[in-house]
Amino acid sequence: MPGKQITAVEISDLETHRPALFKFAMLQLRDKTHAEDCVQETMIAAIQGAARFSGGSSVRTWLVGILKHKIIDHFRKAGREQQFEANDDETSLEDFDGLFKEDGHFADAPQAWANPEAALSQAKFFETLERCMEGLPKNAARVFMLREVMGTETDEICRELSITSSNCWVLLYRARMALRECLQQRWFGESA
Repeated sequence: MPGKQITAVEISDLETHRPALFKFAMLQLRDKTHAEDCVQETMIAAIQGAARFSGGSSVRTWLVGILKHKIIDHFRKAGREQQFEANDDETSLEDFDGLFKEDGHFADAPQAWANPEAALSQAKFFETLERCMEGLPKNAARVFMLREVMGTETDEICRELSITSSNCWVLLYRARMALRECLQQRWFGESA
């Protein structure tokens, strides 16, 4: 099946997706310059690969797919240039001990989230999630985004960031627990 050609009008419409792409890149990279570079590389790749766009997805989905690869390429390059910053405070699980009893059950059971599907559909939820993600430690956020948002396999994350599988899982656990706690307070809790 021949690829759907993106017309000149549609190419100019690519620019309308730039803010969403930049926001996605900033969540992962946490550096404005690197995020802008990855988005720019995404736009260039989209224009160069327009003939290969089949129209099987929306243009934004296609662009985000390209951006994910550009971000992973950025991490590969950065990994060759500098080592992953090991931070013992970030890999410690002690600050979460208070959430659990000795038998492993929650000390205070989490409140039921009335209707998760409805919450996910609300734009304010995503704003709160973004704020919570911005509060994560840098390494935990990077591992979380690579694994949970970008769908990168754990082995590849470990290879790219030069960390052990155990360290990766601890960082991922810490990120999930911190996000859970933040969302509990800011979105699902009574104070929200």
